[in-house]
Amino acid sequence: MTRLPYPPARRDDVVDELHGIAVPDPYRWLEDPDDPAVKEWLDAQERLFRSAELEGREYFRDRVAELMRSGAVRSPVWRGERRFFTRRLPDQEHAILYVADGAGERVLIDPMALDPSGLTTLDTYQPDKEGNRLAYQISTGGDEESRLYVLDVATGQVIEGPIDRCRYSPVAWLPGGEAFYYVRRLPPDQVPAGEEQYHRRVYLHRVGTSPDEDVLIFGEGMEKTNYYGVSVSRDGRWLTISASRGTAPRNDLWIADLSASSPEAPRLVTVQEGVDARTGLHFGRDGRLYVFTDLGAPRGRICVTSPEHPTSEHWRDLVPEDPVSVLSDFAILDDLPEPVMLVGRTRHAISEITIHALETGERIGEVPLPGLGSIGAITERPEGGHEAWFTYTDNVTPTTVYRFDARTRETTLWEAAPGAVTVPEITTEQVVYRSKDGTEVRMLVISRPGSGPRPTILYGYGGFGISLSPAYSASILAWVEAGGVYAIAQLRGGGEEGEEWHRAGMLGNKQNVFDDFHAAAEHLIATGVTTPERLGICGGSNGGLLVGAAITQRPELYAAAVCSAPLLDMVRYERFGLGATWNVEYGTADDPEQFRWLWSYSPYHHVREGVRYPATLFTVFASDTRVHPLHAWKMTAALQHAQAGDRPILLRNEADVGHGPRAVSRSVDLAADQLAFLARHTGLRISGRR
Repeated sequence: MTRLPYPPARRDDVVDELHGIAVPDPYRWLEDPDDPAVKEWLDAQERLFRSAELEGREYFRDRVAELMRSGAVRSPVWRGERRFFTRRLPDQEHAILYVADGAGERVLIDPMALDPSGLTTLDTYQPDKEGNRLAYQISTGGDEESRLYVLDVATGQVIEGPIDRCRYSPVAWLPGGEAFYYVRRLPPDQVPAGEEQYHRRVYLHRVGTSPDEDVLIFGEGMEKTNYYGVSVSRDGRWLTISASRGTAPRNDLWIADLSASSPEAPRLVTVQEGVDARTGLHFGRDGRLYVFTDLGAPRGRICVTSPEHPTSEHWRDLVPEDPVSVLSDFAILDDLPEPVMLVGRTRHAISEITIHALETGERIGEVPLPGLGSIGAITERPEGGHEAWFTYTDNVTPTTVYRFDARTRETTLWEAAPGAVTVPEITTEQVVYRSKDGTEVRMLVISRPGSGPRPTILYGYGGFGISLSPAYSASILAWVEAGGVYAIAQLRGGGEEGEEWHRAGMLGNKQNVFDDFHAAAEHLIATGVTTPERLGICGGSNGGLLVGAAITQRPELYAAAVCSAPLLDMVRYERFGLGATWNVEYGTADDPEQFRWLWSYSPYHHVREGVRYPATLFTVFASDTRVHPLHAWKMTAALQHAQAGDRPILLRNEADVGHGPRAVSRSVDLAADQLAFLARHTGLRISGRR
């Protein structure tokens, strides 16, 4: 191979002085997507990418598409005898929302019927407490700018909306379906320029009235980056409001007794404020208040108290913290002689559900699960019952819904994935290795039988307390079936081992995440799974930051990299997209100490001329309103300028999609390009394969 003729990108003499350090930014001009020079450069990059020799593209496109024909199902949400659920059939681009009752199943929302182009997604939905009305949110083109509507469930007719500026808004219905609390951003003309994505407030909306008349309930004068949660108890008596500064792993919390104050002016009582803990409340049908918290318990615990005494000094442990597993969920089944609580946990990222006596919290059993995999949220009937539903998946099992009957203690299949697919026989092993500082880290290694070094993809994330647990993935299966190995490192910064594990990889500890990733690569090499010449790495969003740090810190360790929707300029990241909501995870360049954390690893600023970098593909999305594509644009230009070897640096820009969900065909095309790139540059040969 010879070095590619990269599109010219001028290098400007732009240098900022921050806390006594000169910070060069030669490609700042690439931050403006409306600049004709930027558009010309992006067009040239797209032509370069499309001319790349990726002979595995068609094979991976076909096989990933086949494996995605499993379709998808989700657990039911019950309201009386009505249940709401989503299902995607094998040939459908998006999941459809259904309702089922005594008259059978019927479609409520089909995104493709709303928009045959496939660009519209159903972001979330919430039926009212009686199941007669449904609030739902949709967005178009990947921008995640949700618009809220209300429909009549019986007729399917839209009776309200759109209400705009509802991105990430919860909906909490009052009984009767005539009003709900929700979260909406202030209008752009009421906030400073550049802060349109922030400044949320909690409102009360009455169906049939203009949203301009909504009553402001909460949020005035508070932190601009706050996210708010809101819920109303089943009986309509208790209102709960939570506030988190950005993505911080802590929240403030208030409750109000709506029987003692009006919905328009609830008298809020503080549960916790200024406390370094994450806490949620559930009002039981037995009159008790159940508290899910990591206060004093990084792996989580469940406490009980009374709603009249909600503060921590009144909490009593019901299910104490476990020293090994991490609390993830719970559900109450009370239509039994002795009511029980189901408690979802993960043990080193593998799910389990235990059964506890509701009164005492004593563990009295375990819910049988289909295998060593991952469960989704446990749901029960809000009015009470003896049944619970949950999704299950592992590396070879598409997401499936199971039902647990507490009377018989049996777990049975409720609904399988709708499409029949043939998956390869694979082996998943969870291995333990040591990081640079001696910390034990776990990694899932997925492969087919065989020995000797093989082309391998190492994937990681390591941030925001997000756990990487076993799950069905068409991309992983296609890669492994073709002869590769796929490894998933469960790095610090994630949630696999609880909140302490998360905090060991955030803020000033971020380098631990990168060290864990390098150590994972070294373990794969030392144990003969792969070699540096056959090792590719992959990650997106915060995982894209991980990949960027990996190739700039240890370029000799990796042959190829796919870096998707990444954060890469960590000095200026707060200025774009939702960046300001993440300074609680990364730090802010405005603070001298935190700036030095960011400066120490910011990938864009650590590109060095004369270094032989791995073959790198950046994939970005034009409508991404979380992480602006400019990060990848600037990094692409920097690496193309600095690259000393012949390994290519390529940029794939995609229009009309964003950071989140997309049509299936778009997902297939992206996966095919990424896998084909990694196959070519790690030596995975697919000629002659099906």
